[in-house]
Amino acid sequence: QVQLVESGGGLVQPGGSLRLSCAASGRTFSDVNMGWYRQAPGKGREFVTISGYLGTTLYSDSAKSRFTISSDNATNTLYLQMNNLKPEATAISYCSVLQSWGQGTQVTVSS
Repeated sequence: QVQLVESGGGLVQPGGSLRLSCAASGRTFSDVNMGWYRQAPGKGREFVTISGYLGTTLYSDSAKSRFTISSDNATNTLYLQMNNLKPEATAISYCSVLQSWGQGTQVTVSS
C-alpha cells in the first residue's frame, strides 16, 4: 500500500519561496508518475505538476516558470520548489501516486 507524507508548507510573503517534500513508501516509485495538486479554500482540487517516470514533466499554466518538480529515487522523495509565490497559491498542497494521496501540507501566501 502506497503511503505519502507531505511536508514543507508554511506562511510566506508574496514573492517568497517554499520547497515541499513528499516522502513515499510502500513500493518502488521509479516506474510510476508522481504529481502535485492543490486545493484552495472553497475550490476543488486542481493539477499543479506531474513528473513522468519516462522523464517528462507537465505544469499547469500558473506553475510554469515558477515551480519545479523533482524527485530523489534513492529516498523515494518527491519535491516541489515554488518560487515567486502569489497569494492565489494559498492552498493545501497534496502529492499523488497511483491514485493515493497524502494528508496535504498548508501553503499560505500573505503579507
